[in-house]
Amino acid sequence: MNRMIKTGARFLLLGLTIAAMLILGGCKTENETNLVLTTGLDDDEVFRIETTSCSQAEMQIYLANMQNQYEAIFGDGIWNTDLAGKKLESNIKDTVLAKIAQVKVMTLLSDQYGVELTDHEKELARQAADAYFATLDQAEIKALGATTDVVRKIYREYALADKVYHFIIRDITPEISDDEARTITVEHILFKTYSLDSNGEKIPYSEAEKAEVRARAEKVLQKIRAGEDFEAMVSAYNEDNKSIYSFGLGDMEQGYEKAAFDLGTDEISDIVETVYGYHIIKCLNTFNREETDANKRKIVEKRRREVFSREYDVFADSLMKNLNQPLVDKITIFRDPAIKTDQLLTIYEEHFSGVFE
Repeated sequence: MNRMIKTGARFLLLGLTIAAMLILGGCKTENETNLVLTTGLDDDEVFRIETTSCSQAEMQIYLANMQNQYEAIFGDGIWNTDLAGKKLESNIKDTVLAKIAQVKVMTLLSDQYGVELTDHEKELARQAADAYFATLDQAEIKALGATTDVVRKIYREYALADKVYHFIIRDITPEISDDEARTITVEHILFKTYSLDSNGEKIPYSEAEKAEVRARAEKVLQKIRAGEDFEAMVSAYNEDNKSIYSFGLGDMEQGYEKAAFDLGTDEISDIVETVYGYHIIKCLNTFNREETDANKRKIVEKRRREVFSREYDVFADSLMKNLNQPLVDKITIFRDPAIKTDQLLTIYEEHFSGVFE
């Protein structure tokens, strides 16, 4: 079963640091930076936003790194996956294009705030760029169109975007109470009410099939109420790929969350229905200190992203954006196993971790 946490069902940008997610994912969120097709761009210019632009080499570098991060987890067959009728290859190209555009917009936004890199920060960007370039072999350099100048530009702009983000959210330090961030830990037994087709898409059971599943869940609950060991029932009947979850308010489906938060330690719920099926929930811990503190940090970062996005969106919407669609169509993921590069953002984090905090 996919995780029930509402934001966990989508593909993640694997390998990105928290800072990278804030920079790249915090602006425009699902809407992202829109680009419009126009003429007047150079042959190797993927897009232009006002006075800044993205070259083909830049996009190839970002794309290759994200491609290899996906393949390291899911295998190279992932590109045949359909997302709402669209191949993942097209989806990842759109994602990379939008994320680079967001970084470019933030470099323009830096002028509005008078934010610029110090000499030390520029030197860190240069060192990071050179460290990344040293990981590329000649085949990769040729395939990506990579040069030291292109890679240094990527790191310099990425660092500037990072600094702009932290400048805008510098005063956003809300106090989050234990009650607001409270995280509990539960164990559950899931009885699925769906199957998967050949593409991994869910096919809901019929009402008659659901009734059979419900009856099975009721029998198991009766056994538990009669004193059967919950762990034994989990081992025998759970159809989830895990049984224990820790979560806070707003993370789960409403019905599941309410049932779980109403339980005391070691208490067991009635049958709870979600889009995944029927659940029997046992509360293991009504207050997880470590997870609650982690959830406080998540809530703070969410509020920072919201503040940042409001400022970013207004600025981004005012800009002229030009896209070279024919060139974008020509750019594809690499089918060559020799193109293994995936350290672009890892090396950035190694050099810039904590620099703008």
